[in-house]
Amino acid sequence: MKRKMHLTPIMRRISFLALIWVVLHLTSPDAHAQRVAKYGADFLAGGVGARALAMGGAHIAVSDDVYSGFWNPAGLVGVTSKEASYMHAERFAGVVSFDYAAYAMPFSERSILAVSLIRSGVNDIKNTLDAWDAERNQPKPDPGSSVTTFSAADWALMISYGKRIGSGFSVGATSKIIRRNIGDFASAWGYSMDVGVRWQTGSWLLGANLQDVTTMLQSWSVNSGSLINLRDVFGDDLPEGGTEIVLPVLRLGTARSMNVGTGTLLVSLDADLAFDGYTTNSISFGDTSVHPRLGVEYAYADVVFLRGGINRVLVLKDDGLDLTPSLGAGFKLGAAEVDYGFGDFAGLVSDLGFSHRISVKYRFDKASQ
Repeated sequence: MKRKMHLTPIMRRISFLALIWVVLHLTSPDAHAQRVAKYGADFLAGGVGARALAMGGAHIAVSDDVYSGFWNPAGLVGVTSKEASYMHAERFAGVVSFDYAAYAMPFSERSILAVSLIRSGVNDIKNTLDAWDAERNQPKPDPGSSVTTFSAADWALMISYGKRIGSGFSVGATSKIIRRNIGDFASAWGYSMDVGVRWQTGSWLLGANLQDVTTMLQSWSVNSGSLINLRDVFGDDLPEGGTEIVLPVLRLGTARSMNVGTGTLLVSLDADLAFDGYTTNSISFGDTSVHPRLGVEYAYADVVFLRGGINRVLVLKDDGLDLTPSLGAGFKLGAAEVDYGFGDFAGLVSDLGFSHRISVKYRFDKASQ
């Protein structure tokens, strides 16, 4: 059971931020002008699958299963039979929930299709706008009866295709539809596409995924009527909708597997190249920022797995290099594989808590073996 007294300040903070987000980010001199949104698809940045997350997210070259619809659609060629997966994660002491489900199936010897669905959201956010009496400049009598709740949720539907076109070489693409809601205050639709390649030669793996290659467009609409109580703040200039664009991100990865004792050691290294000019607390060159990730996995008899990684490297002006580690484990039991990941160690000493990730993958062909 969650400790409500511990979460209440965080919930209030998120409620406040959600409303401010509507006010500040959906208002512009030209409501219909396009503007670059540096965090427009940030809810997808955390990744999917506890295995990948335990390895620091260094999974662009490694992924070769149903999770490839997210990481690199070219890796779907590793799916040899129908696969399904599900992951649940909680962040910030359970305030933010993240759910992911996917299904992949081959429809020829060289082609694989996958469908993925993601929801990330904060539920039961307190809305106190109707509890304030603006004319008397004080709370209404019995203000609790005027307090309602709402959710801020982001959804993503991904349809992915992978195809083997040569010895060890494959390509793939993912079409994405984004739906974002902030209660009844605002909502948006977004559309984009990723393209990826993957090459395996001997014990080496190489991969690349260009996310939002078409540039993601997000069209926001605002329900001004739901913000009517903010008229004292904004006058008649209530927030209006507009269009945001999310610039492409190039994700590069390499990995190598080695036999160690009775098991196999896999080492992977990724680097994300973003071109939105975001240079604060990251390795940057001009308008390009580089986000490296490192992951390791030891597989014993292809049944038990131990994992670790570095999922964030920040260059702080005053404190130097700051690394965020992750850990995890997994095991296979027949047709099923269960994985666990743990990260955000900084949360152990803060009020925001830490993250647990649990995912399950099932291969239908093995059920009959």
